[in-house]
Amino acid sequence: MVVAQTRDAVLELLASLTPAQLEKIRAPFDTPDHQQWTYLPGAVPGLALTELTPTQQKLVERLVATGCSDRGAADIWAVLDAEVVVRGLPDLPPSGEWEGSIVGDRYFLRVLGDPNGTDPWAWRLNGHHLALHVTLVEGAIAFTPQFIGSNPAEVLSGPKAGRRFLAAEQDLGFQLLHALEPGQLTTALVSDEAPDDILTRHDPVADASLLHRGLSYGDMNEDQRQILSLLIGQYVGRAAGPIGLQTWQDITEHGIEQLTFAWAGETEPGIGHRHYYSIAGPSFLAEYDNTQDNANHIHSVWRDLRNDWGKDLLAAHYAMHR
Repeated sequence: MVVAQTRDAVLELLASLTPAQLEKIRAPFDTPDHQQWTYLPGAVPGLALTELTPTQQKLVERLVATGCSDRGAADIWAVLDAEVVVRGLPDLPPSGEWEGSIVGDRYFLRVLGDPNGTDPWAWRLNGHHLALHVTLVEGAIAFTPQFIGSNPAEVLSGPKAGRRFLAAEQDLGFQLLHALEPGQLTTALVSDEAPDDILTRHDPVADASLLHRGLSYGDMNEDQRQILSLLIGQYVGRAAGPIGLQTWQDITEHGIEQLTFAWAGETEPGIGHRHYYSIAGPSFLAEYDNTQDNANHIHSVWRDLRNDWGKDLLAAHYAMHR
């Protein structure tokens, strides 16, 4: 259902574009830079959101809503809200907010391959603090790599003072840390200093060996496991229901007992309190870092160690069609 809806949404969007827009948004599935991505500011290949008309903007919003849960879609667009705040801009108008804006020119949409064909294809939305990659192979879909960041994490002044971004990712992390017993904390707290950024950065292939192991799910009690499950849910729950459910099944089948939680940095929340955590297992990796700009600047990433870029799906597809 999600695959068919995604195809329909992309085809409707493509049909609305001018030849010049199509030239920017389209690329072959096997383009050499397919797996190159970034969460840093700057131009990347694709069609800038600022070039979309209000009607086209609504079609992009529909596309994002097709692949994401309601909360996931809200998290995606909150990245642009934070960009407005940090750049000291006035609120954007409720319709056509990207067209000609200096925020929209930091985000780029791309479609790789032919959504109307039978071969694998993908779409992606990349820009500052945002990377959403969706790969479709026959009747299956992959949703990673995915990065969502925010600067600020909390608005400290002005009319939006008090608004927080990615709040549950922070709050549940601290809740789990504070629920640990002293012996468990010794294992989970891997460093008094938080790293300056996520450790896997924007590498095409995530290297889980860069992360500290931390405390395993198997060594937690039921209450602690429940908090860890809710925390993982903040990441996989950004995807549409069937995608998130499949991710949970993969995590369970590949060894949920082997999931680990590692913490670095300060152990109490607050501006100026630099902190970081990672969750990793055989198939799942998530990192959260809040260290920059006096610990008011979040980076968070979700990687599927088996199926980033749909690599497991593609392997099965190419094996069947050899």
